[in-house]
Amino acid sequence: MLSETTSAALIGVKALPVSIEVDISRGLPSFDIVGLPDKAVRESRERVRSAIKNSGFDFPVKKITINMAPADIKKIGPHFDLAIACGILAASGKIVEDHLDDYLLAGELSLSGRIKVIKGALPLAEEANAVDKKGIVLPQKNYREGALVEGPEIIPVRNLCDVVDFFNQQEINCSPEAENEVITAQEYEVDFSEIKGQQEARRALEVAAAGSHNIMMIGPPGSGKTMMARRLRTILPPLKEKEALELTKIYSIMGLKEVQEGLIRDRPFRAPHHNVTRAGLIGGGRNPEPGEVSFAHRGTLFLDEMPEFKRDVLEMLRQPLEEGTVTLVRSEMTVTFPADFTLVAAMNPCPCGYYGDKRKECSCTVPRIKRYRSRISGPLLDRIDIHIHVPGLSVAEITDHSSGEASSTIRKRVLAARERQNQRYKNEKFNYNSELSGQKIKKFCQPETQGQHLLENAVEELGLSARAYDRILRLARTISDLEGDGAKKIKTSYLAEAVQYRSLDRGVQL
Repeated sequence: MLSETTSAALIGVKALPVSIEVDISRGLPSFDIVGLPDKAVRESRERVRSAIKNSGFDFPVKKITINMAPADIKKIGPHFDLAIACGILAASGKIVEDHLDDYLLAGELSLSGRIKVIKGALPLAEEANAVDKKGIVLPQKNYREGALVEGPEIIPVRNLCDVVDFFNQQEINCSPEAENEVITAQEYEVDFSEIKGQQEARRALEVAAAGSHNIMMIGPPGSGKTMMARRLRTILPPLKEKEALELTKIYSIMGLKEVQEGLIRDRPFRAPHHNVTRAGLIGGGRNPEPGEVSFAHRGTLFLDEMPEFKRDVLEMLRQPLEEGTVTLVRSEMTVTFPADFTLVAAMNPCPCGYYGDKRKECSCTVPRIKRYRSRISGPLLDRIDIHIHVPGLSVAEITDHSSGEASSTIRKRVLAARERQNQRYKNEKFNYNSELSGQKIKKFCQPETQGQHLLENAVEELGLSARAYDRILRLARTISDLEGDGAKKIKTSYLAEAVQYRSLDRGVQL
């Protein structure tokens, strides 16, 4: 007796089809699973056996062999339980096989036969659509995730009996918990109007948002660095449909509760503690999982007190900052996770935090300050477009009760600037000024003659690297977009402002 069902293996944020072949033959009773299963899949033997029995079906006391093809792809996770159980029931004659091959099956079984919520329902539903399946059978609680994919029919089931009834074309009383609703971006609880003073830093954050630039804020404790970082996403444009789907898939493969409400519409804000490990920040593990840089995809990654992070952990940021992805290589697989985020870093000017502060005297020695700042390498600093000084607030600023410019007002300017970039780069493979490189910088970031002289002097006097030179040109292009300047050549005033955003290159006494 032979039967075949279809499921899928999760590799990163993608799913690959897996054929579950079930052979039941005479011989000593046994239950073997082959095809590179991991421990969770091997343990499915006991879950499937008990689920079938406790659902009122006879479990065949024969030699059972399960082959998961292709055999060179590692099968990870308990979501294969349902496909294995249905294969055994079909080979035993309990399920009519006429429509079994039309559906992809995914679900974890409890010993009672109840089907539990699984991770990765969204990429699994996408794969069902990609391989031209009529639909996908999913746990009831995963219905909203699966329904985000247009095309495949979503069959939500509560237990194994529901699945048997469905394939035997009987009436089943199983409907989704709730239909998907149109979810719009929520109103944020924080706003730029709450920030006191710090006009230069506010302007720098607006430039960062407009061109998707990374930014570092340097200033004493209590100057508002964290407060401003948390408000950056309130001036970013809403997620596009494609971006929202990319983000939701990352949260889906980890089974996070944010996905249970449907498509994630709000840009994420992630702020890991400085004791985060490399695997926690970048992703990793024996079976690779995404890290904080991927959870911050299309949003903001905030590293508070950046020099307190381990240097080897910080150096791991180079690839995602440059490429927008993280590639994890293991002996059995290579996985790539999206990690296109805006980095917002904050640091004190010295270990005590008061170097250069007018209110309080610094207690740090010069060698100690140099060691503190050297924890962040030059190559990493080069990948951060904006370095801005955030001074301590004066008494007048602290006691000022007037409201600043609201996030909604700033967001309108950011949206207009990004629209200009979309029009300019509509025939390119990128969307934002921060992604300009090589020949594209020469094409889109030509300074006017006086501005070119300014840049040459800046490179000579400040010792700017080639990467820092490119950063200044990109920043100047973004400033031009914010000002609504449609001129092809960048004005000198925009270049001068861009140079001011490279505080650490200029050797400013912070």
